[in-house]
Order: sequence, then structure tokens, then C-alpha cells
Amino acid sequence: MLFALSPSPLSISSPFLPHAYPLSPMSILRRLIPPRSLSLHLTPHHRRRASSVAAAVRQDTTLWSRAPLSDIQPAAESLFHVTIDVSDSSDLVTSHTHAGQYLQLRIPDFEKPSFLAIASPPSYAASNGAFQFLVKSVAGSTAELLCGLKKGDVVELTQAMGNGFPIDRIEPPEKYSTVLIFATGSGISPIRSLIESGFSADRRSDVRLYYGARNLKRMAYQDRFKEWESSGVKIVPVLSQPDDSWAGEIGFVQAAFSRAKQIDFPLGTGAVLCGQKQMAEEVTAMLVADGVSNEKILKNF
Repeated sequence: MLFALSPSPLSISSPFLPHAYPLSPMSILRRLIPPRSLSLHLTPHHRRRASSVAAAVRQDTTLWSRAPLSDIQPAAESLFHVTIDVSDSSDLVTSHTHAGQYLQLRIPDFEKPSFLAIASPPSYAASNGAFQFLVKSVAGSTAELLCGLKKGDVVELTQAMGNGFPIDRIEPPEKYSTVLIFATGSGISPIRSLIESGFSADRRSDVRLYYGARNLKRMAYQDRFKEWESSGVKIVPVLSQPDDSWAGEIGFVQAAFSRAKQIDFPLGTGAVLCGQKQMAEEVTAMLVADGVSNEKILKNF
């Protein structure tokens, strides 16, 4: 037997309940999605209806704030610097507390949101009232539409999500003097936030960033390399398809690291990873095999 749902998304009435009462979103979902034994007998129409209503309830729990683009510039081939003015949304500004956090962004009239890592450090939002992103334009995606906008166009954002990189696991710097950072493609975005947030790189004896891209045209933030190196981070660019003039590391990030290794004290070594899944898995395996604790290998998800 199926009971009719109340038109209100906040309450449900039933012949077995004396009166309607408020429910949490999860309670609503439990009542909207039937048990497996019952769902097997639902028609395709009822299944679609239940799914769409449940999705609507989930969407209602997400808070969106409107904010205008203040700048958008090419960053590299297929990559764009995007700056969004959040100065009128103090809840957005204060939600960004750790490097490595991300948020959802959507464009009005295009419901599908995109998850984007915040490239600027938390201090940038506090002092400038803005978030910066490194966005890869992917055909047919929200990101492609975002990269086609212009200054003043309005988007919708959620507050920053996630805990970011748990840097406290590799503190103090005197104890964890080696930090190995690995990034590929647009995965450099939250790494920029980490480096520019400051994690005492200048107080550690060995901080290396292995940054992989197809070629120099695909490598963002080259204009920031000197600043990063002055903060104590050695940059190791790795190109998988360089031109003939390239004299640096060739291949994939994990191969370049395997050739270098140089882990003198595994118990005093930490790592930060962001990028392709295969890279992260292979680098993690190499580090653990060399004695680095898996707990000291940090990711932002």
C-alpha cells in the first residue's frame, strides 16, 4: 500500500500519525525512497518520480549565494584564471579556512554544478573579498560555460567545503623537514593555495614540488614559480610531451620522482598529492615502500 505524500516538503501526513510533524531532510528521503522489496514492484514512472522528488529535497539543503565575476584571464592552454567577488557574502569569505578546500559553482539557468578547488589562500578572501580558481575548460561542462563568461556576469556558489589539507599531521617543521608535493594539470590549483598560505616551507630543509603537464603551454602559474621558490619550495616541472628545446624532466611525475628519490629520513617526511588518480596511487605506493607513513601523505578529499 502506498500513502500519498503531503505537498509540503517539510512535513508528511499518514493515517497512522495523529498530525503532521517537521522532519529533517534525511527523514524525508527515508520516507520518499521505498524499501527494496516495495521498489521492485514500482512502475518506471513511480521510480522516476521518487528519484526526482528525492533529488529536489537534496538540492533544497544546499545554500547558494550569487556573486559576480571580477576577472577572467587565460592561464594556460585550456586553463583560465577566474576571480569571483564574494565581498557581499561574508559567510562565503569566512567559510574558507584551509588550503585545499573546494566549493560548488553553478551558472543560472544551467542547473548542473561543478566542483572547483579554491586556488587562492584563505587570507586572500579575507583581505580582498574574492575567491580565485584555476578552471579547465571541458567541452559541454559547467566549467566550459564559466570560462566563456565575462567580467560582471553572475554565478552561484556554495560555501567552501571539506577540511582541506591536514597540514597539522606534518608539523612542526623541525620534525618533518622534508615535504614532497605532487600535482598534475589543474590539480596545481589547491597546491597554489597551500604554498601561498604558508606551511613553514622556509623552515624545512627539503620541500619539492613535482608539477606535471603535457607541455609548457599547458602549465599554469609559471609566473609564480620564483615567488614559490623564494618561500622555500623547489619547483621540478615534468613534461610528458615536451618540444625539442626542453631540457628538464620528461615523462610522468611519478617516474621523475622515482629517478630522484632522495628520501634521507622517511620518518621525518611528509607528502601532499593532488591530481590524476593513477599518479596519486603510484606515488603513494612508492612513498610507503620507502618507509613514509601513509598518515603523512596528505590529500584534500
